[in-house]
Amino acid sequence: MSSEILSVLEYMEKEKGIPRADMISTIVNAIKTAALKGVNSGQELKIEINPKNGQLNAWSQLKVVDSVSDPKLQIHVEKAQVFKPGAVIGDTIDREIDPSYLGRIAAQTARQAIMQRLRAFEKERIYDDFKDSVGDIVSGTVRRRERNDLFIDLGKAEAVMPGKEQVPGEEYAPGERIRCILLEIENSSRGPEIILSRASPKFVRRLFELEVTEIADGTVKIEAFAREPGYRTKIAVTSTDPKVDPVGACVGARGARVKSIVRELGGEKIDIIPYHADTKEMLIEALKPAVPREIILDEKNKRLLVRVVNDDLAVAIGRKGQNARLTSRLVGWRLDIEEFKVVAADPRAQAIALFVGTYGFDKAVAERLVANGINSPAAFEGVEASDLVGFGFTEEEAAGLIAKVSGS
Repeated sequence: MSSEILSVLEYMEKEKGIPRADMISTIVNAIKTAALKGVNSGQELKIEINPKNGQLNAWSQLKVVDSVSDPKLQIHVEKAQVFKPGAVIGDTIDREIDPSYLGRIAAQTARQAIMQRLRAFEKERIYDDFKDSVGDIVSGTVRRRERNDLFIDLGKAEAVMPGKEQVPGEEYAPGERIRCILLEIENSSRGPEIILSRASPKFVRRLFELEVTEIADGTVKIEAFAREPGYRTKIAVTSTDPKVDPVGACVGARGARVKSIVRELGGEKIDIIPYHADTKEMLIEALKPAVPREIILDEKNKRLLVRVVNDDLAVAIGRKGQNARLTSRLVGWRLDIEEFKVVAADPRAQAIALFVGTYGFDKAVAERLVANGINSPAAFEGVEASDLVGFGFTEEEAAGLIAKVSGS
């Protein structure tokens, strides 16, 4: 039995990281509990395991008395002298017993208790090993798929990536290495469950923190973030140092930094824009290359109505409305996008406004001139006072009008 115990101790210490002292304590308590439920019930037992060779020793603890009423707990003083010379009434002696005397049922029960405790140790170890890694990127090997969940081996533990945390279109084959963010650790009835994600916006944010040193040291800050997994990510950045271009820092020399992140994301597009506190300016940046022709803000309901020309409409909305949703989340306002329709100018109104604004004509006078076909200064060429009298003006009024136009 000692060789079996030693192999268990060594395996659990090396492979599972469970300290040998903890394992010995678990086995001792389990054997003691199991033995006291069997033929050794009613006894006081002392059990020790040698940590070096796994040797198990057991003793029955007996109280020295002058009259024995319970032989499982007491021993007569004369008999006690055999085991402990000089023993007196009131002493406690340890009488060694054969470990096999603990019984076959006790051994089986102990084995079950040991396995239960080992599983508990493993669960505790998993939680302790990974609780400080929540929010970090981890690497693992794809093991299997069950229904829509993907199980990934992280070395010391197995984690799961639920279907909702997987990126649409990405395929994961057994044995493939994969990088994910450790999203959370859930405590279930089966123990701690490690949840991984590649679809979470936190995954992309963490990739930027690892790739862009200016973000890691706080020089560049990600002020706003929005993601449609597998399609596009938009981030808005600022810099605490006026000498550092936040967008340039994220893109890197010849786009090296952002390209590295795009490769990790399987080609997902990434838009990096400068952050603006002003909602309109932020919207204009977020919608590029589409150009808003009209922006209407509803401050009370935090809604934006944006009108763009027909050529920009598809770009602004995006495939299945994805770009519009991303922009809405990035800006933090509900966004409506519609076509901007150019209203044709009224030439009659323009001509009236020209006479009023340029020559100082009374509006009624300008309207009468336009109504009679004189709709521009050029139309006055060759017009005589008699012509204007024919339009209902007096000779004095006609002369004054001609003078104003010719003198300007």
